Amino acid sequence: MEKIKLYGFNNLTKTLSFNIYDVCYTRTEAERKAYIEYIDEQYNSERLTKILADVTHIIDANILNIARQDYNPQGASVTLLIAEEKVPDEVRDPSCNGETLCKDSVVAHLDKSHVTVHTYPESHPDQNISTFRVDIDVSTCGKISPIKALDYLIGSFDSDVIIMDYRIRGFTRDLEGNKHYMDHNITSIQDYIAKDTLSKYTSIDINLDHSNIFHTKMMLNQFNLDNYIFNITSNDLTEAEKIQIKSEINKEIAEIFYGMNIPQMK
Repeated sequence: MEKIKLYGFNNLTKTLSFNIYDVCYTRTEAERKAYIEYIDEQYNSERLTKILADVTHIIDANILNIARQDYNPQGASVTLLIAEEKVPDEVRDPSCNGETLCKDSVVAHLDKSHVTVHTYPESHPDQNISTFRVDIDVSTCGKISPIKALDYLIGSFDSDVIIMDYRIRGFTRDLEGNKHYMDHNITSIQDYIAKDTLSKYTSIDINLDHSNIFHTKMMLNQFNLDNYIFNITSNDLTEAEKIQIKSEINKEIAEIFYGMNIPQMK
């Protein structure tokens, strides 16, 4: 797309909502607890901060403030306030800590650009399946766009299901005062994901390009049983157990992907 000469600041807001699900077969209460503890440690606020900081650098933005929290009994949240241009120290709000995290720092406000992540480890005492969900939202204004970081985000997590929404809001004006509602080419989120990554997933789109709303869902199409069991290997299972576990895992992934409960056939 030919670059447009704008009058003033680019007021377009580009928002990416990125949700990933990891599924694990946990046969006992002890396995469920161990899986949740493992996930909680693997994706604690410190590592999530590193991931979001990398995302910020990939999209060529600058960090103004970092706030993060690990929760009891599980879960973590991180929020980054970011800017398109580097903000000089003398004009930066005193509440902003830049990339140096202070233990007593809090986010007291959000600018037009921010990155957030929340984690949701989940299990049920009557079910053999435990799930882990990560919600990441990247909202930017100006020339920077969050979809540049998609491949990095996908590679940063073990993802059985990925659900993404990308939306461009508002408008900006050119020198003649004409409104522009888009400043880059996009027909699908999949256009910004590497082909070798896409080949590992079954994907569907629901795109309202006339409204600048793009939705993509991806479900892993490769099954390795050892990736879905915890503290054991497939060699420890009987053939009947392998079939049952595969059936339960595939049902869980399909329900998440399609957003509906699938009745058990009897």
